[in-house]
Amino acid sequence: MTEPVIAIRDLHKSYGSLEVLRGIDLTARAGEVVSLIGSSGSGKSTLLRCANLLEDSQQGEIRFKGEPVTWRGEGHDRRPADRKQVIRIRTNLSMVFQQFNLWSHMTILQNVMEAPVTVLGRDRSEAEAAARDYLAKVGIGDKCEAYPAHLSGGQQQRAAIARALAMEPEAILFDEPTSALDPELEQEVVRVIKALADEGRTMIIVTHDMKMARDVSSHVVFLHRGLIEEEGAPDDLFGTPRSERLRGFLSSTHGA
Repeated sequence: MTEPVIAIRDLHKSYGSLEVLRGIDLTARAGEVVSLIGSSGSGKSTLLRCANLLEDSQQGEIRFKGEPVTWRGEGHDRRPADRKQVIRIRTNLSMVFQQFNLWSHMTILQNVMEAPVTVLGRDRSEAEAAARDYLAKVGIGDKCEAYPAHLSGGQQQRAAIARALAMEPEAILFDEPTSALDPELEQEVVRVIKALADEGRTMIIVTHDMKMARDVSSHVVFLHRGLIEEEGAPDDLFGTPRSERLRGFLSSTHGA
C-alpha cells in the first residue's frame, strides 16, 4: 500500500491553557475524501490548519507522503525547523477557505494565475491557459476578466477552487467551503466538490453539510472536544452511529 498523502499521529494543539486538539490520528491516502464533522469548537478547522502547517502544534507527528515534518523546540515553543520543507508541503496542499480569500485588485483569471507563476515559476502564457481551463472546469469560464466584487459568493468560491487546482496539488483542504453561502449558491460549490471527488482527487473537507459529507466521502471523522469520537465509512457513521454524541449531533443537524 502506498504512503498516505497526509498522516497525522497523536496531534496536540492548545492556545494557552485551552486544549483544542487532544491526541488526533488522521490519514488521507491518494484518492480518498476525508470529511471532518462536529460541533463548532470541536477542533475541525484547527486540525486542518495544523495539517497545512498554518498553525503550530505542540506535540505529535505530521507526515507528507511519508516525509516527517521536522521540528525544533518543544511545547508552545515548537516550530517547523525547515522553512523550505514547509513551503514545499504547503505548495502541495492547496487550501480553500470559508471566506474565499481572493485578491480584490486582481481579475479572477489573475487570481488563479498568480501562484503558479510566482511560486511554481510557470510560464505566464502556460499558466494563463491552465487557469482558463480550470475556471471553465468549475463553471465560470466566462468570468475570467471579472473582479471578485462583481461575482456572487458561489462564483467566488468556485474561483477559489480553481485557484487551488491551478497549483496541481497532491491534496486539497477545504475549510467549511459552503458555510458562508446561501443554500442556492451552496449547491453550485457542492456540485464542483462532488465532481472533484468523482475524479479521485485527494481531499480533506471540514463541513457542516452532512449530505455532502455522506455523498462525497470515503471516510468521515466526527470530532468532539478535540478528540475523535467516532470515524468510519459514511454509510456506517450516518446510517448506524454507535456513539450517543454522534447520534445527538446528527439529530441536531437534521442531516442523518
